[in-house]
Amino acid sequence: MIPLRTPAEALQPTAIALGSFDGLHEGHRTVIAAVAAAVRDNPALVPTVVSFWPHPREVLHGERRLRLDLPSEKLDLLGPLGIAQLVLVPFDRTLAALSPDAFVERVLVAQLGARFIAVGENFRFGVGRSGSAHDLQTLAAARGVAVAVVPMLHDSSGRHSSSRIRAALAAGDLSQAAALLQRPYRFQGQVVRGRGLGKGLGWPTANLQVEGRKFLPREGVYAARTWLAGHSEPMAAVMNLGPQPTIDPASPSAVEVHLLDRRLELLGEELIVEPLRFLRDQQRFDGLEALKAQIARDADRARALSGGVGVGQAPADQGGDAAKQQNP
Repeated sequence: MIPLRTPAEALQPTAIALGSFDGLHEGHRTVIAAVAAAVRDNPALVPTVVSFWPHPREVLHGERRLRLDLPSEKLDLLGPLGIAQLVLVPFDRTLAALSPDAFVERVLVAQLGARFIAVGENFRFGVGRSGSAHDLQTLAAARGVAVAVVPMLHDSSGRHSSSRIRAALAAGDLSQAAALLQRPYRFQGQVVRGRGLGKGLGWPTANLQVEGRKFLPREGVYAARTWLAGHSEPMAAVMNLGPQPTIDPASPSAVEVHLLDRRLELLGEELIVEPLRFLRDQQRFDGLEALKAQIARDADRARALSGGVGVGQAPADQGGDAAKQQNP
């Protein structure tokens, strides 16, 4: 895994891919490939991705910006692309007030030691987003820094963008999201103590606390695959994302995962979740028996969609409390 660094910690001199790179779709990978090519020509440069944290619109407009990839999740993804470090530049109003020229001089050259920069053609920077990618070329060239402006990528459905990935996830279309991401969509969270609602239904669940800036898909019920962080064995599951409209309509949205035919002690563990298929919207049932019957049908569909991968043996009753083994 590559390191996550502050500008003061960054190894220099750098060849920089500059942008948010949220989702690391094919367009982003094209920008990063320009950096890898520059480093092949000049191995003294450190191949680097530079992004801002938090998102500028959070600071300037108070918008809540959810990410397809949190910085920690990008570390595993960037290494195979030839990147040696991810540098997060703290974004605040002082940085936002810099002119394009001052941004190039103070941040890219002085702080980061840039000798080569690659950006997408829609890149904007400086106060009021007044600088364009071609302005960056001119300003950097005056300081002896080369800039590659990479054209946007398009397919038959339009421009490759993080917005298209978010739209697919918001629709529950995981196959489309995976095609755009060029990898399965995943998220992770720590298993925390819940209210034991699943226990009462006979379907104990692991209740996940997910980082608040992570973009999650459409609310509903999913067939899923999960892993314990640091382990490679997949476990088949059925996941509920959202409130509990039958048991407690006023409850907040939550991520609840039931492992299929397994009993494990999960409290405090980190679980990685890969939703496989959207099964159904949440709905309110006329009583708990109807809800339990539907959950059983959901679990059967999830087993079938798993193809047998990660499905455990139906556990014998060994006197344990099933709820304690997934979500007490």
